[in-house]
Amino acid sequence: MSNKSYGCLIVLLLLGLIVSLGLNVGLFMSKLDFDVNADTGLVTTAAKPKRKLHEVTVESSKKTTQDKIVHIDLEGVISSMSMSGLFAEAMPSVESIKNALEQAVGDKNVKAIVLRINSPGGEVTASDILYNAVKKASKEKPVVVYMDAMAASGGYYVSCGASKIVASETTLTASIGVIIETMNYSELFGKVGLSMNAFTSGAFKDSLSGARPMREDEKAYVQHLVMSMYDRFLGIVSEARGVPKDQLKSTVADGRVVTGREALAAKLVDQIGYVEDAYALARTLGKTTDATVVKYRHEVSFFEAFSMASAKAGAQPAKVQLDVSSSLMPKLLPGVPYYLPPSFAH
Repeated sequence: MSNKSYGCLIVLLLLGLIVSLGLNVGLFMSKLDFDVNADTGLVTTAAKPKRKLHEVTVESSKKTTQDKIVHIDLEGVISSMSMSGLFAEAMPSVESIKNALEQAVGDKNVKAIVLRINSPGGEVTASDILYNAVKKASKEKPVVVYMDAMAASGGYYVSCGASKIVASETTLTASIGVIIETMNYSELFGKVGLSMNAFTSGAFKDSLSGARPMREDEKAYVQHLVMSMYDRFLGIVSEARGVPKDQLKSTVADGRVVTGREALAAKLVDQIGYVEDAYALARTLGKTTDATVVKYRHEVSFFEAFSMASAKAGAQPAKVQLDVSSSLMPKLLPGVPYYLPPSFAH
């Protein structure tokens, strides 16, 4: 290769390095805000304000009006795990649902919110955070929950923060209860000649350890935790639906799932219908005869898209594996409390 060719190659490599460096700096800068102190001249950084979500029309209004009904989807297992970029819309996290609710409440043209829930439930704390966010929003503007195929356990917990609840005839809901799972493999250890030593600061520090049989006092301790969380769940349902705790315990609050029609009979929901009925109810509660229904969508910035494309380009080809047994159900972490129906707990 001639000296001229070497020179061109070096120039191209340098240009590529400069472009890559510029894009990475831009990606970093896009996530920060800078504030310059007028007195000292010092530059400080702060978290960038939440990006406004983009609106997509779902159902247009017939008249010329600025009134809007915001449709928000809560889909899948409720988890504190955060997703970003292209995945934020497909797998909404607790934070993304909260952001959507806050934007809807802050928009003067939004007259009501429809929260569509299609979820078997999930983590206790994540469900409680979303319930509080929905309840807070409903104090500002009407929030109508539409239950799709399933709004059970944690999904129903979240629903209790709404102004009204609409369920389909075939919706599976309720499952008012709490579960903590663990696996015990101490007998297997004995058969293969393995053992585990744990050094703890207290008698309950290694509770739920699968390496040894569970003591009776540990069982009572864990059961107490479960019942404390169950009592909170029960209290929230009782307050939201105006049904005494004792009545709930003797009827539907034993962990069972019920259909939408059975939920209506038990006063767990307000109305049977479809999502269009939820829109109509939201318009009525929002005192608007004609409002456009919109959804929020997360717009991916150029730097996020480039970062994802670069990561994908540099990644090794992955094998595609189909696991039907686990792909349709959430994987429960040992010792973590969940609001989930029985079928999802195994």
